[in-house]
Amino acid sequence: MNASVPSAVLKQHLIDPEICIRCNTCEATCPVGAITHDALNYVVKADVCNGCMDCISPCPTGSIDNWRMVPRAQAYSIEEQLKWDELPAQLPLDALPTPEANATENIATEAQSTSISGSNAFGSTQPPWSAAHPYTNLYGPKAASKTISATVSGNVRVTQVGTDYDTHHIVLDFGSLPFPVLEGQSIGIVPPGVDAQGRAHHARQYSVASPRNGERPGYNNLSLTVKRVLEDPQGRPLRGVASNYLCDLQVGDVVQVIGPFGSSFLMPNHPGSHVVMICTGTGSAPMRAMTEWRRRLRAKAQASISNGAVHTTADSGKLMLFFGARSQAELPYFGPLQKLPTDFIDTTFVYSRTPGQPKRYVQDAMRERAAELAVLLQDPNSYFYVCGLKSMEEGVLLALQNAAEQAGLNWAAIGSALKQQGRLHLETY
Repeated sequence: MNASVPSAVLKQHLIDPEICIRCNTCEATCPVGAITHDALNYVVKADVCNGCMDCISPCPTGSIDNWRMVPRAQAYSIEEQLKWDELPAQLPLDALPTPEANATENIATEAQSTSISGSNAFGSTQPPWSAAHPYTNLYGPKAASKTISATVSGNVRVTQVGTDYDTHHIVLDFGSLPFPVLEGQSIGIVPPGVDAQGRAHHARQYSVASPRNGERPGYNNLSLTVKRVLEDPQGRPLRGVASNYLCDLQVGDVVQVIGPFGSSFLMPNHPGSHVVMICTGTGSAPMRAMTEWRRRLRAKAQASISNGAVHTTADSGKLMLFFGARSQAELPYFGPLQKLPTDFIDTTFVYSRTPGQPKRYVQDAMRERAAELAVLLQDPNSYFYVCGLKSMEEGVLLALQNAAEQAGLNWAAIGSALKQQGRLHLETY
């Protein structure tokens, strides 16, 4: 991406609307605010993008990695891009300005911002070195098969009945069709019907809540955690397209799926690796998947020992979970975790909306466990995963920084190592 081109020509960064699943990763990652969106498309501002490439690796679909050579004076405007259903063809060479002597520019420059926070500074786009190989984009708009059909084999409400939200645990079965997923990956669900403009609905992204060998071990299935918001803050009813479609599904219904997506938010596989999980709400989905995979490994190892085996594949690393919810009513989904032995997983639940109690968030609980987190931050076998609302990201990072500094550690060095070694992953929305 370091090629020079005539200054009258722009190598314009564009997002392919046919592949994009509107996950907001690119906009959240961009350090200069060059990416924006509306209800239809995510687009890049040509006059703001500096070619730093920070948004390329995190994109789960590859839709972000598209470029067109255009006359600089005729760069595609935001208004044009927002109306696209597909990318325009590359202009022929004779439609581009001729080279100007000594007037060239570097398309891929270094980022100009010297103050980058959050996912740009610390969130890694590299998977753990021992993570299993992920398969991505097996099905989608530009794959050999545009979608794959899955049959609903389970749909259970997992939170108490409320008026403002409704969370479901949904199991999808793929039958004999291949759809391999790993903990931390996501899929896209394509809602049926069309939008207000008569266009087919875009896929919506959901994190997989089950481990790699299925919600039901040995079966070609997976599970999702889907929350639909029933009311807005003013008490007015809401009807989200995809969330309501999924929560209303019946056993036997067939849904259209694309993906899988994600190649970095993956768990380590090597024995002795520690996993620290920090989540809120439906951000618990990948944490459930990671925990259940470790639980199954442990159970298999214990069974082998009972049968006289000397060596096992048990992963003896520490599991630590910080789970934030508005109230205890949101916890039934994680209820089984409270029955697991403490030598397997260390769980901390915090609530922000308990009547008569002060608000508590995951970062508050992390500060109370700062000494233990500092030990893990120094261990190269420790991996940290954050999933949930974007608003939690800064508080979590500050809690990790405080834990390091209280222990006399150099947070800048530790943060850099976490990013470079694929040991701190942020998936917030």
